[in-house]
Amino acid sequence: MLKSLPTRLLTVVAVLATLAGTTALVVGLVGGTGGTDVDARFGGASAPTATAPVPSAATSPSPTVAPPPPGATRPGTRPPVVNHGARTGNRVALTFDADMTDGMLHSLRTGQAKSYANLKILDLLEREELPATFFLTGKWVERYPEVTRRIAGNDRFELANHTYGHEAFTGDCYGLPRLPVSRMTADVAKTFEVVEAYGGRQTRYFRFPGLCHDGTALSALAPLGLTVVDGDVVSGDPFATAWKPIVTAVLSKVQAGSVIIMHVTEENAAMTDEALPHILAGLRERGLQPALLSEVLAAT
Repeated sequence: MLKSLPTRLLTVVAVLATLAGTTALVVGLVGGTGGTDVDARFGGASAPTATAPVPSAATSPSPTVAPPPPGATRPGTRPPVVNHGARTGNRVALTFDADMTDGMLHSLRTGQAKSYANLKILDLLEREELPATFFLTGKWVERYPEVTRRIAGNDRFELANHTYGHEAFTGDCYGLPRLPVSRMTADVAKTFEVVEAYGGRQTRYFRFPGLCHDGTALSALAPLGLTVVDGDVVSGDPFATAWKPIVTAVLSKVQAGSVIIMHVTEENAAMTDEALPHILAGLRERGLQPALLSEVLAAT
């Protein structure tokens, strides 16, 4: 009876150890009694006192997921249309459209126009270290790649989408040629590809030429996961012949959260660079501060 006790004890302990899955538990319990049998059972002269931890899925580091760009929405949903940010605080967004049509390209090729890239605006913004958001057409980017690199290389500037060739998405839109509905999605998607190749502060903001859009146009852009940005302060700078009316148009309407629309297309918005210093001075007098469009819209 006494002779068989250690064997029975070992049997019980071995079962317990098997259930626990820990060899060290067996060695500790038997205290060396019948150790040869235990070693044989677990495959060694002595059991390890500790085992290396096995990483589990719960403890493995998760891959870093980049946050979506400003303006991104769920693809397949009709894009929201925003005009301004929250009316609290003191931030306003300076936005500049960079139009380029086939007619404008023809004017450049034939010498009828000198430039559709107003570098004086960039000079001023950079000199005063001011943030701004640029709505770029694909054809403008392709015509002015170095200027686009300059914009993308400034972390105070955001890049947004203004279609590929500045065609209208509705009928009767300031005389612009109309883009067929069948091409609308591809046109805007192509522009994102062209602009995104330059890096910088990319967004999923989009502005229709002439701010002309309807339900059909919005539905066409649903697959692209974007936000449509119009604006509540239209400067009227295209084809202006004096800078004062531009300043008056902006300062008479601007308020906290405003999205100001101007143009960086020198030849057909030749007074914008002269108006801009006065606009900035007027904003300061009103206690308003230029900010990125994404910051102005963040509170909405």
